[in-house]
Amino acid sequence: MQPNAIKIRGIDDVIAYLDSRQGIVGRAAVIWWLALGGLFLDAFSNSALSAGLGPMTRNLSLTAGQVALMTSMASWVAIAFNPIGGWMADRWGRIRPLVLAKLLAVIGAVLVVFAPSFEMILVGRFFVGAAYGIDFAIAMAVLAEFTPAKLKSRLNTWQGMWYAAVCTNLLLALLFYSWEVGDSIWRYSVAATAVFGVTILVLQLALLVESPIWLARKERLDDAARAMSRIYGQPFAAAPRNERLPVLNQARRGAANVLLIFRGVYLQRTILAATVQIGQSIQYFAVGWYLPLISATLFGKDFAQATIGALAFNVFGIFGGFLSPWIGRKLGLRRASAFGFAMVFVMLLTLGLFHGHMPLWLAVTVPSLFILFHSGGPGANGKSLSSLSFRSELRAGANGIIGALGSIGAALGLLVFPLFREKYGLEHTFLILSVVPLVASVICFVIRWDPTRTTINPDNEADAPQFKDDLHPTVESLRPAVGKMN
Repeated sequence: MQPNAIKIRGIDDVIAYLDSRQGIVGRAAVIWWLALGGLFLDAFSNSALSAGLGPMTRNLSLTAGQVALMTSMASWVAIAFNPIGGWMADRWGRIRPLVLAKLLAVIGAVLVVFAPSFEMILVGRFFVGAAYGIDFAIAMAVLAEFTPAKLKSRLNTWQGMWYAAVCTNLLLALLFYSWEVGDSIWRYSVAATAVFGVTILVLQLALLVESPIWLARKERLDDAARAMSRIYGQPFAAAPRNERLPVLNQARRGAANVLLIFRGVYLQRTILAATVQIGQSIQYFAVGWYLPLISATLFGKDFAQATIGALAFNVFGIFGGFLSPWIGRKLGLRRASAFGFAMVFVMLLTLGLFHGHMPLWLAVTVPSLFILFHSGGPGANGKSLSSLSFRSELRAGANGIIGALGSIGAALGLLVFPLFREKYGLEHTFLILSVVPLVASVICFVIRWDPTRTTINPDNEADAPQFKDDLHPTVESLRPAVGKMN
């Protein structure tokens, strides 16, 4: 061991060093932003068909049922692959599944671009859904494990990246429209996804480093020390074996591990994170994803005008998304979600009651505020809450389960909007959907847990007594003082 190396005795020393950092800089920043880059790709893949949905519907003569199935396909698949991704990350680490997700996203994009039939598009969207399900469960865990405790709310930055991806898609759609490619414009948007996917794949292969927190929770201290040396640019070394401290409350592998999130101290955290995740998924994918079609009802059927209108709406998402870390820091993630849901309810109620009778300026303002309140509040918080509420060997699995529930919400939103719109009309659809944020807001006000308003770090948290039968025997007196470094 080098004389000046920082000695790592266990998980608490890794966490203490991370939390002592004043910011996310150097190689850690590269890893952090590359994880966000993967989420950018997920958003780009999910919104690639959104901008060209109208032309695509005409190009392939799709029925409302086919549109509903195609747009929701990726979300249905993600329901299964969210927990699969979490299981992979908890068993094999964070990096390999992240890279696999990018490969699947590229395969899916290529299949859709060259699809000769509707059925082949569904196959391509299957791969996109698998990539989305795997990536989101793991990337959010990576962000949490590279973020100092005082910067927890910064995880919400992913929401700004989501809307940046959506707006990039819309801008590219306008570029492709200027090429006069006709109703096949949707193929160009999806082709851009493949280009982004290959870029992110190469960068992640070259630059990502395994999470030291995950390695330390797995009692792989030598690997954790090597990873920290690469990430932070100073020497770290694992303590001699007789000085190492056991990992407290190490959960067993398998289903029993995942089921812990539904017990004891974790139950209310799971309910809160799942409520926010499901609620925001339904309201976004039932309304926000279809903004180009909603925009067309306001600005006419001209593709360029409708796309510019949708772009104007989504710019508010960029503003709200990148503002959400500040909102989360001021209000806490729970209260930010509660107030955000309440305001989204008001916006949907307004659209449902007055959409057909509002002046144009108000018809533009209300959807814009919908996106602003969504992105600044609950839009980011479901994934952030689940990433910050569980210890490392539960984190990716919890993200997978809660992400799967969110994917159910997304699939329902994508499925019901075109069907409800055709059957009940646009205004009544808004009124029906307004129930979702209302119920979610009430639940967020009732549950009190907030990871940004507690001194508890789940990675060195002692579980409630009712967990004792599920955990390996530990001795609390062996716990080292956090921050005691050699």
